[in-house]
Formats: sequence, structure tokens, C-alpha cells
Amino acid sequence: MVVGKATRRINIGVIGIGVGGLEIIRSAVQQPETINLTAGCDVVPLTRERFQERFPDAKVYSSVDEICKDPNVDAVYIASPNRFHAEHTITAARNGKHVLIEKPMAISLKETEQMVDECERAGVKLVCAHTASFGLPYRIMRKVIQSGEIGQLKAITLLAYTDWMLRPRTPDELDFAQGGGVPFRQGPHQIDTVRLLGGGMIKNVWAKVGRWMPERAIPGYYTAHFEFEDGAVATATHNGYGYFTLGDINGPAAGRSSIESIVEVRKQMRAGTRDEAADKQELRIGGAIEVKQFEAAKTAGPGRGNFGRQIEREPGDRTGLSDTGDPGTIIVSCERGDMRIGPRGVFIYDDEGVREVTGESAVNARGEIHEMYEAVVNDKPVYHSGRWGMGTAEAIFAMVESSETGKVVELTHQIPVHPDYDADLTVVDL
Repeated sequence: MVVGKATRRINIGVIGIGVGGLEIIRSAVQQPETINLTAGCDVVPLTRERFQERFPDAKVYSSVDEICKDPNVDAVYIASPNRFHAEHTITAARNGKHVLIEKPMAISLKETEQMVDECERAGVKLVCAHTASFGLPYRIMRKVIQSGEIGQLKAITLLAYTDWMLRPRTPDELDFAQGGGVPFRQGPHQIDTVRLLGGGMIKNVWAKVGRWMPERAIPGYYTAHFEFEDGAVATATHNGYGYFTLGDINGPAAGRSSIESIVEVRKQMRAGTRDEAADKQELRIGGAIEVKQFEAAKTAGPGRGNFGRQIEREPGDRTGLSDTGDPGTIIVSCERGDMRIGPRGVFIYDDEGVREVTGESAVNARGEIHEMYEAVVNDKPVYHSGRWGMGTAEAIFAMVESSETGKVVELTHQIPVHPDYDADLTVVDL
């Protein structure tokens, strides 16, 4: 590895060059000063071929063992199917590779424990990646809460209505036992954010998980109520069935997200005429949609966004919503005020009226990449660590257990937010 602060980079290998893996691939193009895309691994020959065409200097592997034995790979980003997350993390750790793991962390609490134990034993860093909690607006909200400006946190509400269940899926994504469905695939966005804002220490959860789409056997809905140790509460709901979407509040969406497109997909699914494999291929490397996204990434900044579709508005314009991505819209209630995400930052409603605050951060990178880089190169703490991710995973597994038993489930694997979290972030106009 090249040394020196200005030139030191981490060599990244991607395991699973699917839709999830493309997140890190685009980031590598945006952040060449910190990470170098060294290798890719996938079981699909066409995917490997297209990856090699785009990155001719990178090595390409068909097996996880091979990429983890590559001496030029410092860390791996694991975006393989969910059922392999634990196995591939353990393989990487035993070969001395640092790990960035896609959400969900794993498909059982036991697996998360094994992943943490193996990484700690091997002395490698484990970063739980790709959740909305890395987004700047949520970080701003946490800073406001920590400041005490509007009093102690009392309640969090996160509400998502999306078309998640209508998006193209592979067979493993449609199997709940393999981690398919809204709770496992989208729960990490909401629950990680809730834990970040609430301080991390969830006490218990009561939840209901819903399955009511004949064409998709996996759960497409959940609603969960969380209680924190300090008495604050949070409610998180995600309806992925795609009839009403929160994005519609901002005005008609275009392309695949439009109501017209969603209606057509639903008709094809009911008639059995949808070519789901072809739709999925468009999202993979070299596909029509992916190519557009990759080209856009070349000129876009790598900042930690809010995972939502933001509408540009004039200062002070509070109409509509600005946080309508998969995590949904969020309202945070403190003793003397409420917060929600605005087009440029966070709206605070308090005794003086309403104002929008923004955040200034030294981090100009995707959060997970920044955490991995700082941990490996500068020996900084990993905030979204394996133990933090285990706490989020435990809450999701508890949601499913609560729905099945009808009981409140007590949690035992929670850890608090690291005291130095977001030390670089300053809230402007607070």
C-alpha cells in the first residue's frame, strides 16, 4: 500500500457485483484519493465480464476464497446474497481483510455474533455499511438533540410508503428464510437511524409484520414500537406494496417510480408476463439503468446524502416533503420542539417559530468508506461497528419475533452511540 497522507489509499475488493455492490463501485470512482477498486468477485460470468470491461486494471474472481487470498486487497465490501454475509465475513477476517458489510448484517443473531467474534479475533475492522443513518440530515438531528437546544428527546416517528415489493427481485430476495422482505432489507435503514437518534440503547420492541401480496410471499410491511432505556419511544413503519408512495406528495415521480409504471408492473405480475430477470439485469453492471447511474456518479459528489429525493425549493419554503426515499419521512419530538428534514438541512419547530439549520462536516465521502479509511489508516474508532450493527440486527429479529408471538421482546445486545460520533460536524444557525 502506498504510504503518505496525501497518497495513501485502501485497496478494496467487492464481493457480489450486484445492485448492492455497485454502491461501493460508484463511490470508488468518486473517491480515488482514499480507495482503489482492486478486485471484484461474482458467480455470474456476464457480471464478471462487464466488470472487467469497465475496470481493466482490476482483478476478477469467481470465488470468495480467491479474492480474500489476494495480497493486494486490504478490505472487502460484501454485497453477496444475505445468506452468505456471515460466511463471507468470516472468510475475509481469517484472511486478514477488513470488512464493509451490506445491510442486513446477517440473517440470524447467532451469525452476527460469529461475525463480530471472528473480526475481533483477527484484529480486522468491521463496518456495517449502507444505512440511512450515515445521511447528513440525521446526523444534524442528533447534534441538535445532543445540544439540548429543544430539550430532551421524547419520540421519533419514521414512516415509509414505497414500491419496494414491485422492484425486480431474484429468487433468494423473495425467500424470507434467506433474508428477503421489507423487515430484513429495509428495516436497517429505519432502525439504524432510530438507534442513532435515540442514543443506541433500545430496551424493548413490539411489532407486527404483514404479508398480503399473493405474487410475493415475503413480508412487505412492518410497524414497530421501540422503547429506549431513558424512556424515549420510537415508531417505525414501512409499507412497500406501492399503491400510495410518500414520493407522490412531492409531485408525480417520473420513470420507473411513476404511478403509471407501477400500475403496469403490477398488471404484468398478476398476469405472469413480467420478465423480472430482464428488469433486474437493467440494474446490474452494464445494464441500461446502471450505466446512466454510473455516468452520473462520475460528476456527482460523494457526500453523505439523506437517501431521499430532494426537491429544490426557495429558502423558507416548507411545502411538501424532502425526505421521501426508502427510509421515509421522519419527525423527531423533543420537550420543546420538533424536527423534520428540509430541502437544505433540518427544520426546527420550537417556541420561536420555525427555522432551518444546516450542517458543516469535514467528511466529504460516503460515511462507511470514511469510517473504514479513518480506522485503517489513522486508527480512529469505527462508529458503525460490528457490535453496533449487531444491535440493529437484534432489533429487526425482535420485530419478527414479536409479530409471531404477540409479545413485547426485550433486547440484550444494544450498545450506546460512540461518544466521539460526528465530532467533525457543526450545526449552522442553531
